[in-house]
Amino acid sequence: MSELSPRQRALKEAFTEARGYWSPVWDQMLTLDPDFFEAYLNFSAVPWRNGVLEPKVREFIYIAIDASTTHLHAAGTRTHMRNALRLGATRQEITEVLQLISVLGIHSVTEGVPILVEEMAAAGRGAELPQPGAGGEREARLKAEFTAARGYWSELWDHVLALSPDFFEAYMHFSSVPWRHGMLEPKVKEFIYIAIDAATTHLYAPGTRVHIRNAIRLGATRQEIMEVLELTSVLGIHSTTHGVPILLEELQATGKS
Repeated sequence: MSELSPRQRALKEAFTEARGYWSPVWDQMLTLDPDFFEAYLNFSAVPWRNGVLEPKVREFIYIAIDASTTHLHAAGTRTHMRNALRLGATRQEITEVLQLISVLGIHSVTEGVPILVEEMAAAGRGAELPQPGAGGEREARLKAEFTAARGYWSELWDHVLALSPDFFEAYMHFSSVPWRHGMLEPKVKEFIYIAIDAATTHLYAPGTRVHIRNAIRLGATRQEIMEVLELTSVLGIHSTTHGVPILLEELQATGKS
């Protein structure tokens, strides 16, 4: 790595001051294109300069979007876990973040079931489907238990519950663990759901809406929710942090560095 210029050193210091850390992942990016790095610094630092969330909660958002099954960015997950621990986060809190984001696979069901219902109807086989509300006492009990455990009900669950009450019950128990035993404030849990649903690697609008609505009901402000979205929007930088080292390796291998 070549020695940094005065401008590059100033940018490194500004990043460390604004974001509270420095990672080797930024060194190559800063050396390759300081103009781009400065633009990213100004972009990513907005919620850190103007935001209202606790710093460790910001790091929880980064952990959530990096460790999410739609991204699985190990380097970022490690960096932001380290940052969160430095900011006072506990093992239990970070574990809870991971438990919360582990539910993301359920969107295979909440996306697929409405299509299944529509296509069965289009094929003239709608009568084969159990209808929401027809499941009697068990269905009513499961709906009430879910609402009590998770604090809401969405029509997204109606056909899932009707079609497979056993699956719904198992998912309810799985997804409710951090709500029954967790330490994070309920609205922070909803912030984490908003982040993984709104992340560019997922862009799941129904869930984003449900969890923004839940967060508002739990007392979240527009500034807090906007900050969650701003923090989540930086995910695109991983195209650069992933690609630049490969570019530099290949340039060196071909003698073009």
